[in-house]
Amino acid sequence: MNCIRIYESPFGRLSLESDGVWLVGVRFWVAGHHEEVRKPNDALLLDAERQLAEYFGGWRQSFDLPLKPRGTAFQQTVWAALRQIPFGQTITYKELAERIGNGKAVRAVGLANGRNPLPILIPCHRVIGSDGSLTGFGGGLEWKRQLLEVEGIRPPASGDLFPESGGK
Repeated sequence: MNCIRIYESPFGRLSLESDGVWLVGVRFWVAGHHEEVRKPNDALLLDAERQLAEYFGGWRQSFDLPLKPRGTAFQQTVWAALRQIPFGQTITYKELAERIGNGKAVRAVGLANGRNPLPILIPCHRVIGSDGSLTGFGGGLEWKRQLLEVEGIRPPASGDLFPESGGK
């Protein structure tokens, strides 16, 4: 049975899930959809919570946690590419598709990005629309905006576009 710990981030609650060896899920809290189970002695979840607090506090730019996202081979390829996007930088879905060697798979890349079971830790928030706009995010666009701001990226106001492709 997986352990779940609720983490109170500066932007809202996150549900952290471990199978005891690996982190397998991070979910944005939706009241009534997650069972709150606290296992304070689960070292992995405590370490994940500490590293997330350091990230939100501006002291951490990458995570050192054992991650095991569950998904198809294609999704795994996309998620591996997401982990290569440096802190404080953004890329487009098209650029992400090109990085995995299939520039025509923009929609499939977008779907895989949206099914990322470990958002923030696998930084799907760093992917933006080809016109520089903030686009879909599992936690909502306000979460995406706030995560980019943590990384020093000034996202556009709602409905606006980044002044230049590539973020900052």
